[in-house]
Amino acid sequence: MGKAMSESVCRFGGNAVICSRNTERNKELAARLNQQYSAECIGTYLDFCDDSSIKTLMSSVIEKYKTIDVLINNAAFSFPDYIEDQTYESFMKGLEGTIGGTFNVTSNVLKTMINQNYGNIISVASMYGVVSPNPNLYEDTQIPPNPSNYGSGKAAVIQFTKYIACNYAKYNIRANCIVPGAFPNIDTQNNVQFIENLKRKTPLNRIGKPDDLAGITVFLASEASSYITGQSIHVDGGWTAW
Repeated sequence: MGKAMSESVCRFGGNAVICSRNTERNKELAARLNQQYSAECIGTYLDFCDDSSIKTLMSSVIEKYKTIDVLINNAAFSFPDYIEDQTYESFMKGLEGTIGGTFNVTSNVLKTMINQNYGNIISVASMYGVVSPNPNLYEDTQIPPNPSNYGSGKAAVIQFTKYIACNYAKYNIRANCIVPGAFPNIDTQNNVQFIENLKRKTPLNRIGKPDDLAGITVFLASEASSYITGQSIHVDGGWTAW
């Protein structure tokens, strides 16, 4: 998903700062996008749980580009387990990997956006921040149900987005949320039974492809959406419309 979103930005003339804890992979993607789209992307390191890591990244971005126009909060992690088997610490760690990381990066970037009197924040939530996972989907698949701390954290991302939209509009800052449906990773796609279960639950009868996020990313990142803020836009094949 992150690759597709980065590429969509470059395809329409933007430059992407691709950051995660996998610096090598980030640099490889940035190099490919620079060659393919004549962009000026950089791939670099970021641990969104580490405030010093965020500040280091911010300094390098400002030095190179002089401004930060758009922030896309896409990274996340969770700790899968049933509620009755989770500890308080593991539950809270899952929240750190969703709303915690989104807060850490956003709070730092907001300072720059306030100073420049302009900004656009796009956060990626999940359909499981809106509806509960259906336990029937996971029966006979050997895949553990989506954990409660993941959905709880993604619901918080949606609320956090609304808060930013309403409280920072005076600085000409917009905030919106993309709510993806079933976008299973490559390994999960090898589980044929589970993928069929996901398809049957989706009105469009297929799982999401990374490129399905390209259009909404470009739309929200551009001035085409200049009068849209505080919204959660579902890209879920109709999953939450049942």
